[in-house]
Amino acid sequence: MARSERARAALLDAAERLFAQQGIAQVSDRKVAEAAGNNNHSAVGYHFGGRDGLLRALVERHMEEVEVRGRAVFDGSDSLLGDVRALVVPVTEVLAELPRPTWRARFFSLALHDPSVSQLMRRTAATAPVTARIAQSVGARLSHLDPAVVRGRTALMAHLISSACAEIEERAERDGEEPDWPAVGDFLSDAIAGMLLAPVSRPRRVAGAGGGTGA
Repeated sequence: MARSERARAALLDAAERLFAQQGIAQVSDRKVAEAAGNNNHSAVGYHFGGRDGLLRALVERHMEEVEVRGRAVFDGSDSLLGDVRALVVPVTEVLAELPRPTWRARFFSLALHDPSVSQLMRRTAATAPVTARIAQSVGARLSHLDPAVVRGRTALMAHLISSACAEIEERAERDGEEPDWPAVGDFLSDAIAGMLLAPVSRPRRVAGAGGGTGA
């Protein structure tokens, strides 16, 4: 790995950890550079063009790792559960392969609730070819449901995955126990597939992609 690539990777790792620990808005670019062992306090601007570029690189790095694994799982899918596993299992596989302690799940849980970063995440996911194919397949398998219900439930998927993984990641660091990420992937896949197929109590009363209910 070239020197510039090592410096870039160190900045990404430091940012992921600091954002997870302290919050995205509370961490300056200078703090990220210092935590990465970079004497150039403008390193984030130099390597990423600023904060937006740093966040984009964090999201893209994760999506690239997930996409490779998602393709292999999705190619063998013949059911809704298989499609859901193609979205969930790659995430838990990536977390399982990261050096301990991991910070990624907690970073993405925070990012999902940050308006600017969550928009970036949605745009990145929409342009990721494998993720887009899986989302289309999930929608087709749920064509018997009201489209608004499908949008609301699929929006919940990201929140369920990120929140559950963040909690497990935090508990693992606190208790010093190794997470059983394969079991987590199986559990979340089963739970999400069940949620997607659940009965609809009030048809046509879901407000939209946010999953809230209308009056």
